[in-house]
Amino acid sequence: MEEARQHPALSAADVSDADAIKAAIKAHPYWYHKIALPGGVVTPGWAPIDPDKYGVPADLTGKRVLDIVAWDGYWTFEALERGAREVVAIDDFSDFLGKSGPKERHAWQTFDLCRAALGWSEDRCTRMEMTVYDLSEERLGRFDVVFFFGTLYHLRHPLLALDLISSITDELICVESAILNDYSAYGKGLLYGYGDQMVMEFYPRSEYAQNDSNWWVPTLKLLANMVGSAGFKDVEAWKLAEKPINLAGCRGFAKGWKVRRARPSEPAVAGV
Repeated sequence: MEEARQHPALSAADVSDADAIKAAIKAHPYWYHKIALPGGVVTPGWAPIDPDKYGVPADLTGKRVLDIVAWDGYWTFEALERGAREVVAIDDFSDFLGKSGPKERHAWQTFDLCRAALGWSEDRCTRMEMTVYDLSEERLGRFDVVFFFGTLYHLRHPLLALDLISSITDELICVESAILNDYSAYGKGLLYGYGDQMVMEFYPRSEYAQNDSNWWVPTLKLLANMVGSAGFKDVEAWKLAEKPINLAGCRGFAKGWKVRRARPSEPAVAGV
């Protein structure tokens, strides 16, 4: 198995040693996330492009959080920094972004490296190899908050995934996806998307970004309605960039609640 490969790991004595952390990072040829570690070390990933755009609550005190397709763990560790009592990270290692492959992506080793360096315990920061289609209350329990970032457009069955997420979420979902408002793989490309239409494109091969792991990309309006159709209320949606200058900027966000947010004169009501 890939995870059995031998790569430098951090010992208890190394977790505060910047040189040891740098050596451990260098042993892994591909990083997706840019994660700040002790000693001023930052992993060499490129995501997230703008963390403040994700709409993640600043205060997650006491929340149980699920991070779907966690990769190197940026949002897992960020949730813990914001006070989450527990975070469960899942990934299935089938998405290589069209850039890396099994030889480059070393399963949970980059995640484990960062978890050790940041000092999070396994009981508060659990990771499991599974797909979004494997989600169930019986297997994982229930969650207050779910992160669903950079995943929807890589799925053959995105509505099924949202339904499964909804079935185990009690408060909030935060979603990030590629969107078609300013781009169409079948049109003229950048700046020639679908605007505020209810549209989704299907990619049977590698039509989107020359990456055959991409299946569906929606417009922002459709993304919001997909989240709403899965049982989330008060859905909000917004773009990463109003006028993106490249395909990487053609991203959108949505968040929706299971507990309707209280108005000034009324308490929160579940399931409305």
